[in-house]
Amino acid sequence: YPMPSPDGKHLLTLTQQGKEAWIARRVSENGDPVNLVSNDERAVDSIGWKNNGQVYYLSDRAGGLGLWEKISDGEGMQRRIQPLHGAITQPVVLADESIIAVRLKPLNYKKTKLKHDSRDPFNNWEYEGFASEIVRFDKNGSEMVLANGINPALSPDGNSIVFAMPAGRSIHLFRINTDGSNLIQITDARSMDVQPSWSSDGNWILFTSNRANADLKHQGKSQWDIWAIGSNGRDLTQVTFDEGRDGAARMDKNGRIYFHSDRAVSRDMAAQHQVKSASSHSFHIWSIDWTGKAQQ
Repeated sequence: YPMPSPDGKHLLTLTQQGKEAWIARRVSENGDPVNLVSNDERAVDSIGWKNNGQVYYLSDRAGGLGLWEKISDGEGMQRRIQPLHGAITQPVVLADESIIAVRLKPLNYKKTKLKHDSRDPFNNWEYEGFASEIVRFDKNGSEMVLANGINPALSPDGNSIVFAMPAGRSIHLFRINTDGSNLIQITDARSMDVQPSWSSDGNWILFTSNRANADLKHQGKSQWDIWAIGSNGRDLTQVTFDEGRDGAARMDKNGRIYFHSDRAVSRDMAAQHQVKSASSHSFHIWSIDWTGKAQQ
C-alpha cells in the first residue's frame, strides 16, 4: 500500500515477513529505505501523511484506541490527535483535526474480533462478518455517520471524500462532502470498484476494479487493474493491463502513479532493485507515468 508524501519525495510502504509487519519510509525515486516509521500493530491499516514531515496512525497505546501523530523519521515525541472507540480502521484527518474513518459493525452480535491473520493482503474492502460505515469524529466528541462504505480518500482541497459502497455483489464509487452533504454516485457497473484515491489536481479518481473481466461470485478469478475516471464521472480509462493483481494506486504531485501488484518480476529486475522474493504470490511496489486526457 504505497503512500506518496505531499511533496512527492517519500513513500510510506507496508512490509510483511511472516507474522511481522511494519511501516517504512522510502525514497520515492528509487524505493531505497530511509527509516522505520512504526511497527505498531494498528498502524498497518491506518497510517497516512498528515503533512510532509508528520504521519498519523491508530494505536492502542496509553490504554485505549486513539489516532496519533509522529514525525516521519520515526523519532521524537508522539501526540494523540483524538481518542476513539470501537472497531475503527482507514482514518483520514481533516484540516481541523476532525477524523473521517471506517467503523466496522459485527453482523453477528457474538462476533467482536477481527481475524487479521487470515485476510488476503490485496483485499482491504471486505471484512468477513462485519458491515462498514464511514463516520466523522469531531474534536468536541460528536460523531456523524456519513454513509455505508469503505476505503475513504480525502480530496486535495479537503472538502469531500470518495469511497466505495457495496450494492449487492457489486461495489460502486461515491463522493460526499465532509459535512455529510451532496452524496453523488460516480461509477455504476456489475463490478467491484474499490480503493479510490485522487489525482493531485483533484480532476481524476484512481481506483482498483475487476470490471475488465469481472467474476462477482469468485473474486479470485477476476482480472484486477488500475482504472481512472474523471471526478465529474466521465472519461473512464483503464490504466494497467497486467494479468497480476494491481491495486491501491496513489498519485504523487508530479502525476506519477504508485501501486502494489503481485505481477511477475524478472530475475534482472529483482537483482536491480534488490528484491529478495519475486514469487507470484508476493506484492511489490510499482510505478508508472500516466497523464489523463483533458476532461470536457
